[in-house]
Amino acid sequence: MEKGDSGQKLHTKMRLWEFPNQYVIEPIEGSSSRSPLSISRKDGTMKLIDGIPECSTLRVPKIMTIFGVIGMLKILAGSYLLVITGRECVGTHMGHPIYKISSMKVFPCDQTLNNTPAEQKKTEMEFSRLITVAEKTYGLFFSYDTNLTLSVQRLNELGNESKLLPLWRQAEPRYLWNNYMLEMLIDHKLDPFLLPVVQGSFHHFQAAIGKDIIDITLIARRCTRRNGTRMWRRGADADGYCANFVESEQVMQFNGYTASFVQIRGSMPFQWEQIVDLTYKPKFEILKPDEAPRVMERHFLDLRKKYGSVVAIDLVNTHGGEGRLYEKFSSTAQQVAGDDVRYIHFDFHGTCGHIHFDRLSILYDQISDFLERNGYLLLNEKGEKMKEQLGVVRTNCVDCLDRTNVTQSMIGRNMLEYQLRRLGVFGAEETISSHPNLDDKFKILWADHGDDISIQYSGTPALKGDFTRFGHRTVQGILTDGWNALMRYYLNNFADGTKQDAIDLMQGHYIISVGRDMTPTSQNGGIESIASFPLALGLVLTGFFFATMSLRQVRYDFRHFFLSLMWAGISIGIAAFVRANGRVFCNRPRLHKPRS
Repeated sequence: MEKGDSGQKLHTKMRLWEFPNQYVIEPIEGSSSRSPLSISRKDGTMKLIDGIPECSTLRVPKIMTIFGVIGMLKILAGSYLLVITGRECVGTHMGHPIYKISSMKVFPCDQTLNNTPAEQKKTEMEFSRLITVAEKTYGLFFSYDTNLTLSVQRLNELGNESKLLPLWRQAEPRYLWNNYMLEMLIDHKLDPFLLPVVQGSFHHFQAAIGKDIIDITLIARRCTRRNGTRMWRRGADADGYCANFVESEQVMQFNGYTASFVQIRGSMPFQWEQIVDLTYKPKFEILKPDEAPRVMERHFLDLRKKYGSVVAIDLVNTHGGEGRLYEKFSSTAQQVAGDDVRYIHFDFHGTCGHIHFDRLSILYDQISDFLERNGYLLLNEKGEKMKEQLGVVRTNCVDCLDRTNVTQSMIGRNMLEYQLRRLGVFGAEETISSHPNLDDKFKILWADHGDDISIQYSGTPALKGDFTRFGHRTVQGILTDGWNALMRYYLNNFADGTKQDAIDLMQGHYIISVGRDMTPTSQNGGIESIASFPLALGLVLTGFFFATMSLRQVRYDFRHFFLSLMWAGISIGIAAFVRANGRVFCNRPRLHKPRS
């Protein structure tokens, strides 16, 4: 059995039959167990059946091909089945095909809604709309044969008994995107239907170096513990789990040898937030500052258990709002640092500006001893461990996107060169830049990796991606960054609150119960009951329009001057009111309500 190959096969292709009272999922490829799964459309109860029910001649059931069951989500009266309706093979990992989900579909099991009170029915429909939002989740990957939630090193460390377990039993829960949605299927012991899904990124390429062919793969695994959107998930929670925490693994294969190098990124590990308020850069707020040492200690304890030694690279500015975060991180890190935890601050913008990214070599010189000491995983042709990774580099900026990706790609480049020298592919002074084909593909690999992580967290591709992609800044890249920055502003202020609710619902961060508050904003009273940014903007523009029209009439009747002042005053007053109450005019989460 190959590394990571599960002893129990999954269903790889199925037919979904839509009968009036039930859905039936009929396996047609994959596991030898071919019993169909029946799911009640009334309440979502499920059971294996012997065969497909007979069809009524009056109503022929719809039939759809599906490629996996993501899981089942229970709301109030109904349950909702989420399945994979489209997949795309994006390459192989450890000899097994890897698929990206291209489309999903929700099938409601909510016929009991007909007998529920009107208010509960209304609440159920609001939750079901959030599930529809989740259908569009970006960057979901899976394999029927190998465990994508585990790095190559952790796969190699699995015992023979563990390798015989179903993939979901082997999985690392923090990287299992559908962990919560699989619970109902797990309870019914439906192992051949239990497909682990990872949110992140998967890219690979092959390149020739002389007569040698190397295969490079880059995988991202997004942690689900504090998953969310850019402005609604910042910092760490009380248990030390950080927002935008992503494990990036760079895998190189050559002549039977396999090398793996893991890096991580994550928001600064103490409690802070940046609540949107219609300004371009909302203020940073540090929450419970006295709790910071305890939260950070928990965070680094978790990292040490999982990865070994840690060097934390902090890339934020030393001045302005970021400077306050830097001061808190650096002062608290000194309290928790030790032999196996090291903190390094590198002012990315202060040192590199917007174009001199080659100065990252200054940072590399500071961590090269750590990288040489803690290394990477190296397996020989027999799969035997020749070297293992004993520590990890943790990188952050404010968003853990743009500056972080440029820095991680630099570290990944140096480690790949180190590995190729170890295997004799490169000479002592040879670099990736010496091979234009390899150089170009490596840059694109990391640029695509950064874009995927950024789209999931901020809604747009990464900024500074032109440097990662081409090795230097371009006019087109600067213009693209400007557009993406504006898109981030729009999404953060006017779309991400709903998206955050959908994430919390799908990941089980918000458990629904009858009577739990999800009061519509219009029923809360106060400013929130009337706050509507489109309406306010319309009133402001209307006021300025009438002010302009009145000014044009001043030469005929001076009284229009005072009308113009009145209309302008109304517009300015509304604009000032919106500015002063910016937070309530934004699209805010309603499940875990933020502070006003």
